[in-house]
Amino acid sequence: MTSDTPQPTPPPTPPPFGTPEMPRVAVRGEARLEVDPEIARIGVTVSARGKDRRAALDDLTRRNGQVLDLIKSYGDAVEKLETGAFSISPELAQHGRGERIRAYHGRVHITAVLADFTALGELTTRLADLDLTRVDGPWWSLRPDSPAHGEARRQAVLEAVQRAREYADALGARLSALVELADLGAEAPMTYGMPPAPGALRSAAFAGSAPEAAPALDLEPERQTVHAQVNARFTMTPPQL
Repeated sequence: MTSDTPQPTPPPTPPPFGTPEMPRVAVRGEARLEVDPEIARIGVTVSARGKDRRAALDDLTRRNGQVLDLIKSYGDAVEKLETGAFSISPELAQHGRGERIRAYHGRVHITAVLADFTALGELTTRLADLDLTRVDGPWWSLRPDSPAHGEARRQAVLEAVQRAREYADALGARLSALVELADLGAEAPMTYGMPPAPGALRSAAFAGSAPEAAPALDLEPERQTVHAQVNARFTMTPPQL
């Protein structure tokens, strides 16, 4: 059974290219924001050296436990704590015949992520004051779901609309429809490298060193730049030339 009710006429599909009756304007919108970081990551390398494998392993286990206990003592200030690579390797004597082992070297790599920057300076100093412990960082960053990313994208879209409207106004026309909106590089994703490693805070304290605690470092958070770019294409009314 068919209905006599007239069906609404679908809007005309814009052609894949501009026409005199429906010109197109293509613009790029861009936004760059500077915001405070939300998290900081530090890398800790615990080392040990011994005349035999078991002595090096025992020292490494003890020092690794000290580092983990110290980091965990900061509670909720530490958002993430991960143990990475572990290694223990022999050091061969430079002189003499045969494979004579001079010592064994052990290392454990630990990564900690903190959101409380007040505790960061104190923790970094206390870690660097431990025996044969190296501290790298901090690396400042935003969380992947930070609102700053969305704000940058919104501002980029607003700039694209504003630029297209200005072009249309210059021709005595007005925007009529959005044809396409795409992230810059959406068709060919860009690859990003790791950030350059900052200078390391190192400690090589041995028995007999001064037991007095080192003063906490005053670490100033590095402002983060959030960048967003979009390509937009609009149709507009015929210009008044």
